[in-house]
Amino acid sequence: MKPNALLLLTLSLSLLSCSRGNDVCIYGGSSACVTAAYSAAHEGSNVVIICPDKTIGGMTTGGLGQTDIGNKQAVIGLARQFYRKLGAHYGKLEQWLFEPHVAEEILMEYLDNPRITLMQGWYLDSVQKDGTRIQSITCTDRKGKSVTIKADQFIDCSYEGDLMAAAGVSYRVGREDNSEYGETWNGFELLDQHQFPDGIDPFVEPGNPESGLLWGISDAREKDKGAGDTCVQAYNYRICLTDDPDNLIPIGKPERYDPSKYELLVRVFEADPNPQLWNYFIWSRMPGHKTDINNRGPFSTDMIGMNHSYPEASWDERDKILQAHLDYTLGLLYFYQTDPRVPANIQNEIRRWGLPKDEYVNNGHWTPQIYVRESRRLVGEYVATQADCEGKTEITDGIGYAAYGMDSHNCQRIVVERDGKLMVKNEGDVQKGVSHPYPVSYRSLTPKREECVNLLVPVCLSASHIAYGSIRMEPVFMGMGQVAGLAAAMAGKGDVQTIDVSKIQQVLREDPYLDGKEPEILIDEDSEYIVGKDNWKVVWGGGSYGRSYLRFEGEPGDNHLEYSIPSNLDGEYDIYAFQQANGCKNTTFEIKVGDDVKTVPFDRGSLLVEGQTRGEWVSLGSYTFKKGHTGSLRFLSDDSDIHADAVLIIKR
Repeated sequence: MKPNALLLLTLSLSLLSCSRGNDVCIYGGSSACVTAAYSAAHEGSNVVIICPDKTIGGMTTGGLGQTDIGNKQAVIGLARQFYRKLGAHYGKLEQWLFEPHVAEEILMEYLDNPRITLMQGWYLDSVQKDGTRIQSITCTDRKGKSVTIKADQFIDCSYEGDLMAAAGVSYRVGREDNSEYGETWNGFELLDQHQFPDGIDPFVEPGNPESGLLWGISDAREKDKGAGDTCVQAYNYRICLTDDPDNLIPIGKPERYDPSKYELLVRVFEADPNPQLWNYFIWSRMPGHKTDINNRGPFSTDMIGMNHSYPEASWDERDKILQAHLDYTLGLLYFYQTDPRVPANIQNEIRRWGLPKDEYVNNGHWTPQIYVRESRRLVGEYVATQADCEGKTEITDGIGYAAYGMDSHNCQRIVVERDGKLMVKNEGDVQKGVSHPYPVSYRSLTPKREECVNLLVPVCLSASHIAYGSIRMEPVFMGMGQVAGLAAAMAGKGDVQTIDVSKIQQVLREDPYLDGKEPEILIDEDSEYIVGKDNWKVVWGGGSYGRSYLRFEGEPGDNHLEYSIPSNLDGEYDIYAFQQANGCKNTTFEIKVGDDVKTVPFDRGSLLVEGQTRGEWVSLGSYTFKKGHTGSLRFLSDDSDIHADAVLIIKR
């Protein structure tokens, strides 16, 4: 990313003009802003990123190193390339667990382009429109300086949806009633995961309602299942700690430490017959002796119910909410390390951990990005709903995939009555899986045409609360950002609703990394290149790559499966096979190139499956092909339960 001399001169005059050609203005610093900027610049646009955040990358650089995938097939384009670049750093094809500073370094490389200018520390103040077209936006910094940015197209890549809201387009905050879109998992839900056991008393003095509620419990009351409201699922910080003594900074007592905030947690400890660390945290190990710590259980890192005003709050109000979350989280860690009421086994484990010296060096070694799981959501040309997640809709303008389960964290902590006794319960947590990747419509990125014609929204996109819970994952945001950048460049001075979406689909299919290289070849179970699969059954879902995999159901001795390698290959290629974590124990791959045959044995015991990947690409080696020559890959196994999945061919 190189400074633009003309831009700097214009800034000094408090006016920035970006109206030449197909220029694009991006607001927000999420990972989607990176792929959007890179894509638009690749297509010849001059791009300005207005970033209020301290770092670029949002949650991808903000501590969420345990990538929420759902299914690898859903990760396409520049998002896939990003995880390949992480793989190169860590010595693998792809890497889905990573350190924050490594992710930031890679994402910043994408912005090293003379067509991209990054402006950090500027906050949206107002939007100037002429009818349905945004003409410019005005931003201010914390010192009161103002700047106005003009552009042909605008992209809102913020987690909050501030630009779209200021542009006057339709949006929602909170949960729809189930009846609105014919859903079953939206609205008020009082389920059993991340939940208190029965009988936890909610009052300061147990059994005495007059003493008031313990900290963190709302005075809201139980409602009908599926009832809509304006509640927002909880936020938290994804915590990066280290147990490396040479890289560790001890966690000190926070300035505003208040142990009374954790009294409810003590009551959970008292009711837990076998308290263990993993009952209270998702404590995921990352490379470099680090963590990505997430919420788990009834009382954890989620500050439930304390973020409902955040989406519509002013910057000063948001600062107070963020400070409260920071105080709560650092206080929680300090409480675990010091309070005598914490079970000794958990306390001894957490005492080994501290802040990493080499992360967030400009922010006190603590992430500056809170996990805004949901804020405003666009109500655009198409609203994705539970039916999309369940594969019940026909989407012809799909420009990417989502594959994670429909996931909402708890929204509030309330008092309920069961069998005549008052007790505390968490409300709002929903975790319902999806069977396979499903397409996201381009129209979910566009406002209604009668409201705005030059705005794209790849992060706070158009979806119901429960559908957004599936779509809202960082790899999907990166994919949607790439599409938004391509669409903005393609639209030029025109309307984003009227572009030819098939051209974007073609780019994603033929040049997904925007590098002009020969596209990878994926041979999956429905491919024309698989032969001899009469005795193999397609199995949907499970631990597969993509929508399904093949399982042998024939007679013993006839269990060979052959993948025919395309005859138009010319050059040196790497070949990989996707192996499931629960696949065949012993497999042999026989690769034939012309008259040469190579046998590659594989033992599942050597398979290292990390995080949520379900399986891994196993290298079968490099091979040189000549155009017109035949090649094949045979899958051989003598196991009783035989699975076969995808094959990937990548030109070097």
